[in-house]
Amino acid sequence: MNTLKETNFNFEDQTAFYRGKVRDVYTIANKYLAMVATDRISAFDVVLPRAIPCKGQVLNQIAAKFLKATQDIVPNWVIDVPDPCVTIGHLCQPFKVEMVIRGYLSGHAWREYNAGKRQICGEALPDGLHEDDRLPEPIITPTTKAAVGHDEDISRADILKQGIVSEADYLQLEAYTKALFSRGTSLAAERGLILVDTKYEFGKLDGEIVLIDEIHTPDSSRYFYADSYDMLQKESKPQRQLSKEFVRKWLIENGFQGKDGQEVPEMTNEIVSSISERYIELFEHITGEQFIYPDGADRLEQVSSHITTALLEITN
Repeated sequence: MNTLKETNFNFEDQTAFYRGKVRDVYTIANKYLAMVATDRISAFDVVLPRAIPCKGQVLNQIAAKFLKATQDIVPNWVIDVPDPCVTIGHLCQPFKVEMVIRGYLSGHAWREYNAGKRQICGEALPDGLHEDDRLPEPIITPTTKAAVGHDEDISRADILKQGIVSEADYLQLEAYTKALFSRGTSLAAERGLILVDTKYEFGKLDGEIVLIDEIHTPDSSRYFYADSYDMLQKESKPQRQLSKEFVRKWLIENGFQGKDGQEVPEMTNEIVSSISERYIELFEHITGEQFIYPDGADRLEQVSSHITTALLEITN
């Protein structure tokens, strides 16, 4: 299938370009961002060698839907979504932390807990919990936002002590994070899903805190199916989930966790197709909409044209 692995555009008034793990980001006139969600996929902070068909479209369209559905809670950076894989918005000054919030003991938190830790990012956890158990209350476990390499867990106390975020701003980030998670939980429940954990990124625009990047996508969030949750927990079986965790587990089972000297296992056509199908499954479950596949045209040409047209309207 016609995947969008990378872009190398040059737009009028372009002042910077940044290639992240998944997104290609174009800065326009030091005022706007044109963010292209490619089909690249990363795990353990490593970009895997093969792109996943339709993944960028899934991420971008889910993020657009939920950014719109939460703009009454906190303003966001979006101006326009001119292409299924593109969002154009305001250039903001990002905070150097990611606000991770967890309602259940899963993924990284479970691996830390299973290794014997009973405190994560300054948040105490009780003994006797099992994988995927619901936590007594959602906890915020921030990470530092690394430009290169792994993000690192950090506590609220250390964020304030190191002056990474002012106390007033951090308290507001916590309040927004809890409100967004509550909204996301309600929206997921309407679709028969449980929002297990997620992360939010914030920045400032003209002195105001705004929500940036993506929200409630399979790259930034984990979902369980609500109808089977209690039964599977009772039987100590793995949860049916819609997230990128199945990719991480496949990598772990094949000896890869992003550590020095480890090699990414072979990504066969079957593996690539199964990952794509899971992303599309999440899109349809969480949005309640049918996924519309690309029309087979040259996606690079389409994306470039859509961005160019949108920028002309925004800047004129």
